[in-house]
Amino acid sequence: MFASRFAVTRGDIFGGLTAGIVALPLCLAFGVASGLGPTAGLYGGIILGIVASVLGGTAVQISGPTAPMTLVSAGIVAANISPTGEVNLSQIVGVFVLAGAFQVLFGILRLGQYIRFLPYPVVSGLMTGIGIIIVIQQIFPLVGLAAPSSNPVEIVGSLGMLSQGARFDALVLGVATVASLYILPRFIKVIPPSLIALAVLSTLSVLIGLTVPTIGEIPPGLPQFVFPSLDMSDIRPIVVTALQLAFLGSIDALTTSLVADSLTKTHHNSNQELVGQGIGNMSAAVFGGIPGAGAFMRTAINVKAGGRHHSSGVIHGLFLLTVLLGLSSVVQFIPNAVLAGILVGAGLSIIDYRSLAHLSNAPRSDIAIMLLVVLLTIFADLITAVGVGMVIAAFVFMAKVAGISEQTSRLTLASDDAWADEIGLPDDLRKQLVIKHVEGPLFFGFVYAFRSIASQVKEGQVLLLRMERVSYMDQSGIYALQDMLVDLQQANWRICVTGLEQSLIDRLEAMHVIPALLKKEDIFSDFEEFRRALPEIARGIDQEKPLV
Repeated sequence: MFASRFAVTRGDIFGGLTAGIVALPLCLAFGVASGLGPTAGLYGGIILGIVASVLGGTAVQISGPTAPMTLVSAGIVAANISPTGEVNLSQIVGVFVLAGAFQVLFGILRLGQYIRFLPYPVVSGLMTGIGIIIVIQQIFPLVGLAAPSSNPVEIVGSLGMLSQGARFDALVLGVATVASLYILPRFIKVIPPSLIALAVLSTLSVLIGLTVPTIGEIPPGLPQFVFPSLDMSDIRPIVVTALQLAFLGSIDALTTSLVADSLTKTHHNSNQELVGQGIGNMSAAVFGGIPGAGAFMRTAINVKAGGRHHSSGVIHGLFLLTVLLGLSSVVQFIPNAVLAGILVGAGLSIIDYRSLAHLSNAPRSDIAIMLLVVLLTIFADLITAVGVGMVIAAFVFMAKVAGISEQTSRLTLASDDAWADEIGLPDDLRKQLVIKHVEGPLFFGFVYAFRSIASQVKEGQVLLLRMERVSYMDQSGIYALQDMLVDLQQANWRICVTGLEQSLIDRLEAMHVIPALLKKEDIFSDFEEFRRALPEIARGIDQEKPLV
């Protein structure tokens, strides 16, 4: 297990190095955006990247500072800066550590396993939306300009600025990089095309003497330990903020894990991933690093370059550490346009072309959810996209299940659409009996259909509810059953039930449905037991009572 978990292949080396090179400018940029400086982003990328890879549950995931996490972190930093400009670093670190501890707790409580309930249209929409965002974010760097914003909407609105300073030589480098990603694999399969493009085009840029924007000098040095502290007199907002950061980081990491599963056709361990992310963020925080999560494009680049094991994430972190310790003199010459080209290739590879190709054939509800998640990912944020997509998908699912339940839950006379064990009832008994087949979950989505039973029965005097195939009954279902029993009792019906699980019987007794509305002697384990009791039940009924 250990050997396979940390196996190191050529693909892992290439994947980790390429992801590390791409992560370098992002870590620096996110560090600046957080308010703690570029080295804080680099520390976060190194420590979180290594620890989460060693302890996490997703083999190919590359972790580090991300835009959503940086946004929340910047708010925490801003809240801990005094009017004189003094930064309360220990308090900031305390919040970051608490957020990481919450992530570990989420994993211990096994909350991560619920990510598997994320429907494919939501995952597809996230992949496509993120791919589009990545491509949009690289428009300005491709022509040698700094992006005016990380917001894709603002970037599109600023496209008019491209005419003011766009560099043709940078565009050539960027286009050549993108072209290399698609052309080189036809001829060279041993070395990742992204690494070839990075090395060759960067070297060519230096030899020709191009003056295109490059990564630039990296501040060297090792981080120092920062002791965390928390203001216990104002603990409530601190806990709330830490929970928000932990929740956002968990969603960010686990959705990235789902994308990684889709790219590699594997299955991650969600709970283990949360533990690894939490410990990683705690470790990064005490050395002055900003918190992060699984990074979509860095993970995709790792996979695209051949990374398949946890070692690729460790190599990514070690590369960043090597840069910190002295390789900045080499890395500083990499053109931003080449990195932009690599990111464009990664963004295009993330888009879910399979779903897009099936827009006219897939169920309309799934397509609508997928497109909505794409739009929310681009125009809102990741958490909103996931939340709204999940809620709508849940409502669609419940409506479909309720529809299936209504179709399979039939109201029949004993001679019509009978189950096999119902065939052969004597005619005199059949005339007094109505059988209701209840199948599937009896939950709040099926309440209306179930309550309508009382109005549907028009003949007979004994109603048998066959519930052998009821797999689940929630509180709304129990109340619907209760209301139906009240209506039928007022109409002088006698109600019998077969196949009700003991756990549901106990619940009905606890809620006083039994014996107030449903007598214990009218509950039968199966239809055969009911058949034997039916003659006696029929004799006890007044034959002159008018039918309803």
